[in-house]
Amino acid sequence: MATILTKNFTLEELCASPTARALGIRNVPDDQAVAYLTGLAIKVLQPLRDWWGERILIGSGYRCAALNKAVGGVKNSQHMLGQAADLYIEGDMEKGRRWFEYIRKNLPFDQLILEHNAKGTYWVHVSYKPTGNRHQVIGNLLKK
Repeated sequence: MATILTKNFTLEELCASPTARALGIRNVPDDQAVAYLTGLAIKVLQPLRDWWGERILIGSGYRCAALNKAVGGVKNSQHMLGQAADLYIEGDMEKGRRWFEYIRKNLPFDQLILEHNAKGTYWVHVSYKPTGNRHQVIGNLLKK
C-alpha cells in the first residue's frame, strides 16, 4: 500500500530507483528524510502539478548514501536528506523550461537547476528545506 504524501505524490514514487533495484540497494528513508520529502511534495511538487495539470515524473528523489554514490551524486547531495527531486522531462524541452520558470517565480525552493547529460536527457532539479532556503538558480548544467 502506497504512502500518500499529497494527492498526486507518494513516498514510494519519491524513493523509486531503477539503479537501486538493479544493484540490490535498499533505498529506504529514515523518519527525518520522510518529513523532508513530505515538505518538498507539499510546498513544491504538488503546487507545480496542480498548475501544470498533468503528471510529472520523478527521475530521482530520495537517495541513500550507497545509491547516491552509485549514481555519481555529489557527496553533500540534498537527495540524501530527502530535500531534493529531479523532475524528468519527457520529449519537449519547452515543458522543462516552463516548469523551471514556474518554480523560480512562484514556489519556495532552496536550489533550482535545469540539468542535462551528454545523451540529451534533461531534468529539473529542485530542492526545498523547511527553513533557510537559498533560492539558488542555475540555468543549465551539464552532468557527466
